[in-house]
Amino acid sequence: MAKGNLIGLDIGSSSIKVCQLKETRRAYQLQSFGSIPLPPEAIVDGSIMNATAVVDAVRELMASQRIKQKEVAVSVSGHSVILRKINLPVMTREELDESIQWEAEQYIPFDINDVNIDVAILNDHNDQGQMDVLLVAAKKDMINDYINVVREAGLFANVVDVDSFAVQNAFEVNYNLPVGETVALINVGAAVVNINVIHSGVSAFTRDIAQGGNQYTDEIQKQLNVSYDEAEALKVGGSGGDQDSVVPQEVERVMQQVSETIANDVQRSLDFYAATSADATINRIYLSGGCAKVPALSKAIEAKTGVPVEVIDPFRQIDIGSRGLDPNFLKNQAPLATVAVGLALRSADER
Repeated sequence: MAKGNLIGLDIGSSSIKVCQLKETRRAYQLQSFGSIPLPPEAIVDGSIMNATAVVDAVRELMASQRIKQKEVAVSVSGHSVILRKINLPVMTREELDESIQWEAEQYIPFDINDVNIDVAILNDHNDQGQMDVLLVAAKKDMINDYINVVREAGLFANVVDVDSFAVQNAFEVNYNLPVGETVALINVGAAVVNINVIHSGVSAFTRDIAQGGNQYTDEIQKQLNVSYDEAEALKVGGSGGDQDSVVPQEVERVMQQVSETIANDVQRSLDFYAATSADATINRIYLSGGCAKVPALSKAIEAKTGVPVEVIDPFRQIDIGSRGLDPNFLKNQAPLATVAVGLALRSADER
């Protein structure tokens, strides 16, 4: 079994990212980072639809990065994952572990026998004389699908995390959050937007929204009458093939429309948090995921919420110079790398 940090393996809807870190006395050192695209619809709504394609991609990525370690941390998100902050009477960790199964039933819209459950104590004694607990539930069949593709690729999943908390891990290592301040970490992937509001270093609100980068591709394809591959190329600033039939202004218009839609959903979620929390003022929004590279999105979110938006750099406090890695490549990949970096911070011996 591995000692120290696990390999961070982010199996996303459109690509797989891998990150290997080494903890030293002074800082974390980046040993390797790489990514590989997945075929369209290999993963849909967090469910693995084409296991063979995912297994092959994981094997190819690990080989290209020359990573020998087999123990990895993976993460999940989407409608099969439930996150709830609940209040319970003050009890020990042992008592919580014994009682959470029946406590959880009232908060989970699935059969309790169909989910894996975990809890984290956020505050062991709040103002009401109770304890704040974060309840995490994920469907067993989805978890098993991810564990199985990892196993088929010749690896072992020591940890199955949640995307929102992997982003939080990466944020905490790279940024100092002053006591009393509240920030929103928004991870915009291909199919899901993960929102995690953190107050004084503790997760206060989480939500997943079924939106993401695929919407940009779908709308470009539909409105500009181009193929999927052409739409993907146009989304990231390429020519999209037939340059005469599509002009940049048309692409920008579609990108702006989709950005406004995502920003509206983000605003609604943050408004809900503000209406239900005493610590309602959000000081800053940090954006990650592939769509963080879309300029229109950060501008739209900032305009809708009135909160400054900054793109997360998950390598900000990590030593990237010791292994001869290309700084320009890492700078370009940084927003996409956040979940993988957060997973690579997990260790083999932690809970």
